[in-house]
Amino acid sequence: MNNESFTIAIDKRLIAEMPTVTFDGSITVIENEHDAAEALAYLRTQALVGFDTETKPNFRKGVTNRVSLIQISTDERSFLFRINKCGFTRELIDFMECDDVIKVGLSLKDDFHMLHRLCEFEPRNFVELQEMVKDFRISDLSLQKIYAILFQERISKGQRLTNWEAPRLTGAQMVYASIDAWACRRIYLLLKSGAFVPEESPYIVLPTPTDETTDNEDTLPA
Repeated sequence: MNNESFTIAIDKRLIAEMPTVTFDGSITVIENEHDAAEALAYLRTQALVGFDTETKPNFRKGVTNRVSLIQISTDERSFLFRINKCGFTRELIDFMECDDVIKVGLSLKDDFHMLHRLCEFEPRNFVELQEMVKDFRISDLSLQKIYAILFQERISKGQRLTNWEAPRLTGAQMVYASIDAWACRRIYLLLKSGAFVPEESPYIVLPTPTDETTDNEDTLPA
């Protein structure tokens, strides 16, 4: 393609027709400090993980809840840290600040802003996908749209506004939360591999041409 000013974006109607993403890995729900420490010891052995958070929705104006859940995922294992139960532990803070594990997420500024309400920490070795995809001409910045562009599958958002501080998470909630973190990792790996070629994407959007004829006519003498 000769046009260098194209972008890549996808219509929601196309996403609706795509098969739904599934997560076939194991899911571990963490509700106490001991299990959190054990899970994080394993995660510190990984080179790359996906990262996300969930917050209990609040429908009252001006009221914001604290982070309920931190999701950290490898290719085959997902760990759901129920912060409302186990707390933002010292081991979790150390993981956020460690340099030896690459942590990939989306809209991380918002995640960090919410987590800083719990305590101060210095996030290190995080990759922001919203910045990364710009180098591949992808203008859509939601996780669902980026994933659809790259994998032609639909991430269901049906559980997003559910109660993340319920006594027990439902199976649907656990899968939804796991996919969000796992998908971030998968996107990163695909883009780093070089397998995605922007010029070959079926979702290319060309710039709207200017009406040069009209402009020229406006400048012609009467």
